[in-house]
Amino acid sequence: MEIKEIKDKKNWEEFLEKCQEKTFLQSFNWGEFNKAIGNKIWRLGIFEIGNLISAALIIKISAKRGTFLFVPHGPIIISQPLSGERDSEFKFHILEFWIEELKKIAREEKCDFIRVAPILERNEENEKIFKKLKFREAPIHIHPELTWELNITPSENDLLMGMRKTTRYLIRQAQKNPGIEIEEKNDLEGVEEFNQLYQLTKERHGFVPFSLEYLQKEFLSFFKDGQISVLLGKYQGETVSGGIFVFWQKIGFYHHGASSQKYPKVPVSYLLLWEAIKKAKEKGCQKFNFWGIAPIENFKLKIENLKHPWAGLTLFKIGFGGNKKEYLKTQDFPFSLKYWLNFIVEKIRKKKRGL
Repeated sequence: MEIKEIKDKKNWEEFLEKCQEKTFLQSFNWGEFNKAIGNKIWRLGIFEIGNLISAALIIKISAKRGTFLFVPHGPIIISQPLSGERDSEFKFHILEFWIEELKKIAREEKCDFIRVAPILERNEENEKIFKKLKFREAPIHIHPELTWELNITPSENDLLMGMRKTTRYLIRQAQKNPGIEIEEKNDLEGVEEFNQLYQLTKERHGFVPFSLEYLQKEFLSFFKDGQISVLLGKYQGETVSGGIFVFWQKIGFYHHGASSQKYPKVPVSYLLLWEAIKKAKEKGCQKFNFWGIAPIENFKLKIENLKHPWAGLTLFKIGFGGNKKEYLKTQDFPFSLKYWLNFIVEKIRKKKRGL
């Protein structure tokens, strides 16, 4: 096996089309976005007998408390082993090969640690692989480890019937309300309008918001390929709900959301998300990913998680139907003592946010 840089966008995206488990965080345009915000990136692939069998977008992130290499929702590994190995052996050998390359880059770039957010199912087998590779669980995650996904290939009527009764009722009530309007505003003005509401939402859901510049550069990175939309929900002309949605490789992603509590009994957000699902269907998507959720069991929040800052948002999302997807916990490989300073800071931040 050998590792090579992949520069061609077509080759990169065509490989990812063959892979079943993936998110847009490994897309070519997510790499372009990271370059736009000043991060150094590498797009590398592992080749076996000339065949590309794994790819990883690697991002160098510099922060005051430490510099690290980050692999978001990756590396992506082709679904079927090519060498006749068992699946677990194949994954281990591929990841072992990646780790050696990551260590090499980390040393050259003077990084304090490596952080990998694997796109692997959370189970004992996959946990053992990273333990064997000398990784440890990260104190905090950057991107979702627990998501909610809906198969949207059925008809609109069947999708409505698969929803929680209350969700379906509120969508229909919103459709009848003449004061509610869902507007698609795919320009930087739309991003700015979304951001005004987004900044007001941060306190309620306990997250650190991205800057307007961040949102604008993400929008521009995907907009040129028609892979992003800004939807704004209005009540009597006032914007009270919004979302930024990414549509990539037949999957729609609810990446950023915002809402106002000014009219709590007016179900604008329900209609907005339903319109986003319909838009994903129009674009040929087969799945809709609602992004991060709080821990749930049998379509209910566990008692200990009812106070989770995402509790209300989670109940809102799962009402549309679907299933949870749980990925392996984010993994760290320390390189310097500075990592432990970062570890302590992130542990404290996680506790303060109630996550």
